[in-house]
Amino acid sequence: MLHLFIQIPTFIKRVVSFRQVLLPLFLVSYCLTNSFAQLSPGKENSLVQKFYAINHETLIWFSSEKNLNKAVEWLKQIESTENPNILVDKSRSIQIRAKLLGLNTKDNILKDTLDQQITGIILNFLKDLQQGNVKFDYDEVCRSHDSVYFDQLVHFQPQESVSSIISRLECKDHDYMVLKKYLNDSISTIDGLNRKKIVLAMNYRKYFTINHQTEFIVVNIPATDARYYRNDLLKITMRTVVGMRKHPSPTIASYITNIVTFPHWNVPHSIAVGEILPKVQKSENYLEQNNYEVVNGKGKVIEDSELNWQSYTEKNFPYFFRQATGSRNALGVLKFNLQNPFSIFLHSTSNKGAFAKDFRFLSHGCIRLQKPLELAKALLPDKIDIKELKSGKKDTESKTIKLSHNLPVFIIYVPVSVVGNKVVFFKDEYGLIQ
Repeated sequence: MLHLFIQIPTFIKRVVSFRQVLLPLFLVSYCLTNSFAQLSPGKENSLVQKFYAINHETLIWFSSEKNLNKAVEWLKQIESTENPNILVDKSRSIQIRAKLLGLNTKDNILKDTLDQQITGIILNFLKDLQQGNVKFDYDEVCRSHDSVYFDQLVHFQPQESVSSIISRLECKDHDYMVLKKYLNDSISTIDGLNRKKIVLAMNYRKYFTINHQTEFIVVNIPATDARYYRNDLLKITMRTVVGMRKHPSPTIASYITNIVTFPHWNVPHSIAVGEILPKVQKSENYLEQNNYEVVNGKGKVIEDSELNWQSYTEKNFPYFFRQATGSRNALGVLKFNLQNPFSIFLHSTSNKGAFAKDFRFLSHGCIRLQKPLELAKALLPDKIDIKELKSGKKDTESKTIKLSHNLPVFIIYVPVSVVGNKVVFFKDEYGLIQ
């Protein structure tokens, strides 16, 4: 049996005043009895079941009076938390504590249910405290940390209070602490939008802390920048061009697996029929001037001069456009392949002038990099020919170079950043903070 020892007054027996403490809670219990009987472990059920299966226990908190006291201490601390980036169902916790007062000690079924509910509330609090509430459109980097939370729940110093445990486990990341201080000192409760931005940024810092990587890239969409870290040090900072509002860049946590030198650009169908086809219909020289060729579904080149361009529409165009390799290619001379279902990747560009602009929400979703050669050299120091890439010759053979290890990339949407000890806000271009 697990033992959660702590020296606190005996539960229920040593209450100072029945009128001041027990009676109000008893009334709450009485009022909630019928509705509370229907409560179940809820959405955290799988987490709870996993915990009990691993520990081979039926009852954790009801196994001893000390454990039950500990459970009450946890619930009270959770109810009193004012941390804005922790999701707490305080009413549910209050219901459970109220029910404990009127519990029939022989009602084993209700004891089992309460035991699991208490465990679920505490485990989810621990998870939210450290992992944060971050949702990517696609995430294959985050791994389950359930075993960490399980261990934290049952292993601590007997004399350590719950408040001390919470303080010890809270994120200690530098940027997180700067954001927390700014939130407490500089954001009023009525400044809802900026408050949400700060809380979102704090959640991302928790995500990065618990999913720690020694080498990774972070692309922040609202900041239109990218940062490459190695051995926990910032090595490269660069500007980016990201998706325009009608073609937003998705949030992604994934891996760069390889780099393509002198990539072809296989134009997405929506761009082909929506943007390029109308230009070709106005001037057939457009294809030659921009190094495009027409290919069928099997990749076979079609002679464009033989096509009746005026007969095609967005609905009946049967071909595809492919842009030749070289410096005039829309992808530039480098493509960083990123695993995801959206066909989003990082790449260089032939339009370098865009990086001089303050407004850089200009792409169809992919991320254009200001310093792609520098990044490629850092990732593949012995396999990248910078001189050849800088020559940018048309129709240079495309090559795919596999990285020695998958490199984590995080494309995030956070309209706030920490620079040193200062907090910088960005425009919420996609209007996602509401």
